[in-house]
Amino acid sequence: MSDEPTDDELEELRKKKMEQLQDQQAGGEEAREAQRQQAEAQKKAVLRQTLTDGARKRLNSVKMSKPEFGEQVEQQVVALARSGRVQGKIDEEQMKSLLQELQPDKQDFNIKRR
Repeated sequence: MSDEPTDDELEELRKKKMEQLQDQQAGGEEAREAQRQQAEAQKKAVLRQTLTDGARKRLNSVKMSKPEFGEQVEQQVVALARSGRVQGKIDEEQMKSLLQELQPDKQDFNIKRR
């Protein structure tokens, strides 16, 4: 009898190793998810402190129609607040001007008929 492991033993070792790797991977994903949730909670707290109710409603309506753009605006507001460039709260009129500044240029198509 040799000291070589049988095919069944090798298969069992492979299964155990795969389970260990999957457990480690799941733990890493959980940590990343917890970190993402914490960052999201911090962002919401900063937005609550920085925006008036009207500005928050306007931003939420933008996020409903254009989620990516709304997220970009939120990031900009958070960056402004953290850098200390916001005096007081951002009201609805200031939010309107901020949205216009950040909005990508619209492309106009002029069709000329002959």
